[in-house]
Amino acid sequence: MAETIRPQAEPLPELTRDRSFWAMTVTQFLGAFNDNLFKQLVLLFCVDLALQDRSQNLQGVATVVFSAPFILFSGFGGFLSDRNSKKTIVVLCKVAEIVVMFLGVLAFKLGSLPVLMTVLFLMGSQSAFFGPAKYGILPEMVRERDLPRANGIILMTTFLAIIFGFAIAGYIKEVFQANLWMACLTCIAIAALGTGTSLLIRRTPVAQPGLRFDPSALLVNRHTIRLLRRDRDLLVVLIVYSLFWFIAGVIYPPAINDLGKLQLRVGDSLTGQLAACTGVGIAIGCVAAGRLSRGRVRADLIRWGLWGMFVCLVLLAWPSGRPDATLLSQAGARVGGWLSELPGLGRVAQVVPPNLWGPGAALIAMGTFAGVFSVPMQVFLQAQAPEEQKGRIIGAMNLVNWVGIALSGVFYSLANLVLTRLDIPPNGMFGAAALLLLPVAFLYQPRDVDLSHLTHSAPATR
Repeated sequence: MAETIRPQAEPLPELTRDRSFWAMTVTQFLGAFNDNLFKQLVLLFCVDLALQDRSQNLQGVATVVFSAPFILFSGFGGFLSDRNSKKTIVVLCKVAEIVVMFLGVLAFKLGSLPVLMTVLFLMGSQSAFFGPAKYGILPEMVRERDLPRANGIILMTTFLAIIFGFAIAGYIKEVFQANLWMACLTCIAIAALGTGTSLLIRRTPVAQPGLRFDPSALLVNRHTIRLLRRDRDLLVVLIVYSLFWFIAGVIYPPAINDLGKLQLRVGDSLTGQLAACTGVGIAIGCVAAGRLSRGRVRADLIRWGLWGMFVCLVLLAWPSGRPDATLLSQAGARVGGWLSELPGLGRVAQVVPPNLWGPGAALIAMGTFAGVFSVPMQVFLQAQAPEEQKGRIIGAMNLVNWVGIALSGVFYSLANLVLTRLDIPPNGMFGAAALLLLPVAFLYQPRDVDLSHLTHSAPATR
């Protein structure tokens, strides 16, 4: 039988000149912005319920509601992204986002918390299918040596979207108050724009066109479980990354929202800016990690990230002796009082209260270390997974990460009750997170992985 000769794959373009990659970047940026704008509006609404009684804080419940679809659908989303072109999945998810944002307008019009929670669940469902395709398409779209940089850009723009989402959510909540549904009309336009940019993404080949549905794909496919049992490094990275997101879910943004509104007693807008500080740091850390990686997974970056986050959490948790302040807020107030006397700096103190300078700086630093930690972990998962399993490995990664985040909602709710009963200020939640992170920083021993020997020749159709 004559051998079938396949046409030579078209060389993949330089990352900076790849229109398809930048279309994917813009698409996921707009989606992340919409997600976090709506989610933060719901979370701030939950904090309002706790202004008189901290035990009534429902941010943990909202976290679980948003996380549940990722646990239910991430594995199936990974199956679909391997069974179909990942571009197709991306486009369909963006269309679904438009529908969800219409429902979001209705939810705010009704002003019903149960309806808001339902829309939050639907938003999580759309994102659960989008995630495996978003991250799984990168190894098919870019050259292997560009993966660290591409991941750095994707993560950076994702957290830039979070920055804007959190900051704008606080602002529009203060401006519109009883008419938040009007602000959500913008979300519909953004979802439509994201759908348009998704059409510019280059169509990639189907990883496994004959893949049959396995009910185990609703969680983690049995073949993926076998792979993880054989590859201890992949399994350990999945577990550690899940623990990271468990801790991050406690802090970002529930503990930060509590710090701003319940302890420092600032408004929604300034609380949103505090949360955005962490996003600024994460964006910086992602770019730095992408540049420092230089075609390999660097274990030292992972260690720096872990210990840096721990130190920042301890500083944020340090008490001041006053229930309405922290050590960092008092330090910032003292520095701000001195700087405000200098020419031209008084206006800065009027825009951003000095008592937020210390916590804001610590949150930026914590976000930077989180970004430095995240990029090499994600690159390792993408580079080490077999080609035919990439979508399902990404789906499994999403699943275990969101199990961690869902559990963080449960932990947050329980810890909040304990802190309230012990009359410990809200910043004590940062101390609880530091205690959770400490054994991970001590016990996890990552290793370097060289990616320079890997070449990427997967075809990509336009």
